[in-house]
Amino acid sequence: MAGREYAREPGQQREYAREPGQQWVAGTDGYAGWAQELLEHLRPAGRDPNRVMTWLARAAHAAVTLQDGAGHLLAGTRAALDAGLVADITTGRIASAALEDRGRHLRLVRVERPHPAPAAVLAVARETPFDRRASDIVTHTAQVLELLLAGHESTVAGRRLRRATSDLRLAILQLLMVEDTVSARRVAAGLWPGLLDTETACVYVVESDPRERDRLAEECLSAAGERALVVRCPAMDGHVIVLAPRDTAGQELRTLVGGLPGVFLGGSSRQSLARTAAAYGQAVSALAVARYRPEQAAVYAERTRPERLMDPAALHGWTARVLSPLDALSHHTRAELLATTRLGLEFTAVNTAKVLGVSRNTVRARMDRVESLLRTDFTGLTVRAVVHLALNAEVGLAEAPSHTDAPHGTAGLSDLLSGPALRTWAAELLGRLDPDGRDLRRTLRTWIAVGGNAERAAQRLGMHAQTVREHVRSAEPVLERQLLASGGDLYEVVLAHLVAGDLDQPRLPGTKPGHPDSPVHG
Repeated sequence: MAGREYAREPGQQREYAREPGQQWVAGTDGYAGWAQELLEHLRPAGRDPNRVMTWLARAAHAAVTLQDGAGHLLAGTRAALDAGLVADITTGRIASAALEDRGRHLRLVRVERPHPAPAAVLAVARETPFDRRASDIVTHTAQVLELLLAGHESTVAGRRLRRATSDLRLAILQLLMVEDTVSARRVAAGLWPGLLDTETACVYVVESDPRERDRLAEECLSAAGERALVVRCPAMDGHVIVLAPRDTAGQELRTLVGGLPGVFLGGSSRQSLARTAAAYGQAVSALAVARYRPEQAAVYAERTRPERLMDPAALHGWTARVLSPLDALSHHTRAELLATTRLGLEFTAVNTAKVLGVSRNTVRARMDRVESLLRTDFTGLTVRAVVHLALNAEVGLAEAPSHTDAPHGTAGLSDLLSGPALRTWAAELLGRLDPDGRDLRRTLRTWIAVGGNAERAAQRLGMHAQTVREHVRSAEPVLERQLLASGGDLYEVVLAHLVAGDLDQPRLPGTKPGHPDSPVHG
């Protein structure tokens, strides 16, 4: 039964109802109309507590508020309520209350919220007494609000879980980017057992309109399942990165991309997990090729890489000498510096920082340290291309031929670039530019020589800087390489010019004597 208590203050009367909410029974006047309107708020497109409160205010001709026990407004408009009465309702002592206070008629109803949130109070204030219709509307609106709040909490919890899972995937990728495979496997084992129980993987980058990125990421997750690591790229808004240990993921992604206009796929060759950063650079490079292909997809291994045309033993020996100034560093520090520099040569410092999850000042500091150790200057494109070559070859040092003879051990850059296979490759690549009457090859050579600066190249060539940019941009589809964005594509073209003798070879003198990071010399 409902308990009733009359306040001692004049003009004020309270009625407390202890029983639970009434059953929703049809048959009252006008029930079908307002009930149907209220039910519409349970449809997926209309699940908004604030919209329900707006509807309630109109339907009951009242001022409405939904607040918790501490007085925090959850929906509606703020109203001054009796704190003691609110506490009685939110703590469960009573389920609802009716109150007349100085000409204002109020009804207060308990609204349950998902645990652990405390119950709330729905308060409805009218100038006229509540009739049966108005009372039913308030009671059933409270029930609808309970359903909506439960659904909202479930949605929020799901969103938080998806965000946490997404952040965890990114953290795993960032660990792999700096060659910390042990930590990456440890983190992945909790949610995706067996995902990284492999030594090699391919990296894919899927590109779309940034506005479609979230939907595309979900489709990639659906296509790859738990057989791949799907990450929204922190640096490029339109990119989704997929690290796929299994071969089937690549075909699934190709099938996905083939049916979506304006979506492109670039993939790396299969690499060790420790070379995730290099594989990522390959995938971005292949993406540039994919934009010119009808199937909208390309894999980096589909084209010949210059390091594959060099004598393996000579390349390994040269790389070991170039990077020897870093040998005295701890394994973790050395791997961190090389991974950061590898990405820093591919992308801007800002984007590299986003990919690695560090500040851009950290990226610059690490690259400055490598630059100092190697006693060189990364502002020159030929230097960047040669260091990029060494970094790409560095991972293969463990597989260097066991019987390296003396000539290979002392081979210099000139020896590496003088092989007949490499010369044929360079001649074929740069020869694609010759049919163009604008002499794109001369423009490109001059542009590279001045560090990719269009204004300085224009001064040397006697043309407008915009014309230089147009020439370089025109060379991109011919060479099937991205040139205006610094990275592996550009460095391959720079190496081709070095092989052809069109540019002077840079010098990497080696360890800087007396540097605190240098190996100890006797």
